[in-house]
Amino acid sequence: MSAGPRTLCTFWLDDICFGVDVLTVRGVIKQHDLAPVPLAPSMVSGLMNLRGQIITVVDLRRRIEMDDRRADVEPMHIVVHSDDGLVSLTVDRIGDVVDVSDTAFETPPGTLTGAARHVIVGAHKLDDRLVLEIDTDRVLASLRPVNREHERG
Repeated sequence: MSAGPRTLCTFWLDDICFGVDVLTVRGVIKQHDLAPVPLAPSMVSGLMNLRGQIITVVDLRRRIEMDDRRADVEPMHIVVHSDDGLVSLTVDRIGDVVDVSDTAFETPPGTLTGAARHVIVGAHKLDDRLVLEIDTDRVLASLRPVNREHERG
């Protein structure tokens, strides 16, 4: 996945630092009013109207099967561009923007299990912390409609 020096936008879920490629990030905003989406997967928190554009909101904690966030934590949104347009990832708090390189990159350990295994592409060792890099396309893949052409008769 890693291909030379890159820049990540970091964020936190509990005490774990994650990052996404800054080139996919379109904005960071505070909690926003959400409209519910009936029958949506549990990771979909709702829809947000951002400057006239309707954006699906995905709770990253639910996507990687973490416990719900504490009530005293006001979530933040990282708006990212995906193959399907803009999507918001709900996180606990925003970190900083960091430069990473191949020399500090390691693939995920084989012991990583559950839903996180499918979205974390590796870890970057920084001087003061470890940043788990998430592939936003993998996060959103489960939201894409299943091709049901074979069911048409």
